[in-house]
Amino acid sequence: MGCLEALKPEIVLSQTTFREARDYIKKNVREYHEVDPGYKIFDVHIIGVPPLYIGVEGEDLIFPYTKPCHGTFVVKVAGAEEIERLRAKKR
Repeated sequence: MGCLEALKPEIVLSQTTFREARDYIKKNVREYHEVDPGYKIFDVHIIGVPPLYIGVEGEDLIFPYTKPCHGTFVVKVAGAEEIERLRAKKR
């Protein structure tokens, strides 16, 4: 895939910081997983200052995404297959 826009993400927070993104996910999403910078999801790499969290809400993923020249956003995207992969990584 490689392009987040093709997934039609819902923008939860815009023009945020890595810390604000992390705090939002930690406080508002019941299930979240810590990943390393560079973790690949939907063929895009997540960048940022650790710890980075990816939240799971039903069949949706909530994660920070930094778009060069546009800043950091927290986005929500449907992704059952990616959720399975993320949960398997934890085992």
